[in-house]
Amino acid sequence: MAAPTYIKSLLRPNGSKPAGRKVWSVDLETVWIPFFTATNTEGLTAIPNDAIGAPLRLAYNPDGSVKFNERTGKPVIKVQSDIAEQVKLVRENFVATLQQYAGQIQTQQKDKYVEQVKLNREAGAPIIERDKQALDLAIEERILAQMEAQIAAETPESKGELAKA
Repeated sequence: MAAPTYIKSLLRPNGSKPAGRKVWSVDLETVWIPFFTATNTEGLTAIPNDAIGAPLRLAYNPDGSVKFNERTGKPVIKVQSDIAEQVKLVRENFVATLQQYAGQIQTQQKDKYVEQVKLNREAGAPIIERDKQALDLAIEERILAQMEAQIAAETPESKGELAKA
């Protein structure tokens, strides 16, 4: 089975790296807004014009006052709900499409797929083992350092009792 063009296009770098507000890690201004404008134009969606025209909205508290982030003190800006819901739908459909494609390959090319899984596991095993050993050592060193700090805090020298004697 030849991979569909839409799958191939997902795997090719395209060089563009937008730097605006992200929704599902995708730029709102340069990707989502033009995309949803196009889908509205085609009649595929019916997102309100004001949602596309002002996709970022000031958040309000239940009492109607402007909402501020408690940690940073900045006003909270949210993505308009119709846009957020459509992005969620696209994301869910995207995930379903990827799962469907993988399932087709698993069924149609079972032996090759099983072999690929085996190769992946074999290649990953030394990395997993190295990381496990490094983590075990780091945890052991951390516990020892905490124990040494606790012992030092409990000794008479650390409490200044020798100086009094």
